[in-house]
Amino acid sequence: MAQTILEVKDLVTRFYTPEGVVHAVNGISFNLDEGETLGLVGESGCGKSVTMLSILRLIPQPPGKIEKGEVNFMGEDLLKLPIDKLRSVRGFKIGMVFQEPMTSLNPVLTIGQQVSEAVVEHLGMNKNQARDRTIELLDIVGIPCPGERIDDYPHQFSGGMRQRAMIAMALSCNPKILIADEPTTALDVTIQAQIVDLSNRLQEQFGMAVIWITHDLGVVARVVKRVIVLYAGYIVETAAVKELYANPRHPYTVALLGSLPRLDEKRGTRLISITGRPPDMIDPPDSCPFHPRCPYAKDICREENPTLRSVSNGHSIACWVDI
Repeated sequence: MAQTILEVKDLVTRFYTPEGVVHAVNGISFNLDEGETLGLVGESGCGKSVTMLSILRLIPQPPGKIEKGEVNFMGEDLLKLPIDKLRSVRGFKIGMVFQEPMTSLNPVLTIGQQVSEAVVEHLGMNKNQARDRTIELLDIVGIPCPGERIDDYPHQFSGGMRQRAMIAMALSCNPKILIADEPTTALDVTIQAQIVDLSNRLQEQFGMAVIWITHDLGVVARVVKRVIVLYAGYIVETAAVKELYANPRHPYTVALLGSLPRLDEKRGTRLISITGRPPDMIDPPDSCPFHPRCPYAKDICREENPTLRSVSNGHSIACWVDI
């Protein structure tokens, strides 16, 4: 049985803005096992990225603040670690591929300088060793002629190549966990498929656990083994990926899947759209946050927010309704 490598308990993150307090993450709890691939899905603004940034304490403080929670990684609570010890975890034991590689990469440093930074910092390599390691990493992620491209700047790379460079940076120290935050966003379909195949190959090659953050359910089906669905900063459903797609139980998940075109449906089948809009997280409801948009809502949904409950082995939902 796989050992749990990451345990997040009751994570709460707020942003204190002039307009009010944004309730971004509201008591999220989950586990990640060694070698597991976990997907976090949901529409923009549901708390996916903030959850991962909170785990590594990378949210800007202020205005952000991690109000409470535990993040247990290899026997230590990352939320309580001194910052110097936390730096030895970031990029070394936990690697992260950030959104939008063009803005995440420093435009005035070469790709080689940026990829090699982690191995110099964490592995103590000298300049020549770091350069050799960087060329090896660029080759692993599929950048052609890495010995020639190592001295290029980010603007000389295509979008897909910049994303590969970001993955090389995250992999540079052979981390225990790789967090990939929307790694296929803004890439064309062909490049998306290449990045997905690369992720699958690297996960198998290095044996690391992967957390894949996305709103693209088509990508999720090809990458992950278990899915967590977020809505308004809450976990509303979690299940193995095959179970979730075959038997979604939360109305929000049903609506998300219903908005995707499917090859096994009859020609002319209309896609489902989700009416309304997400709640204002400056003034969030005490009731179920999805109930104004839910076709199955009952009186209790307007009065109380449900907690996660098990509906089958490994499948849980936060909903008052059985559908």
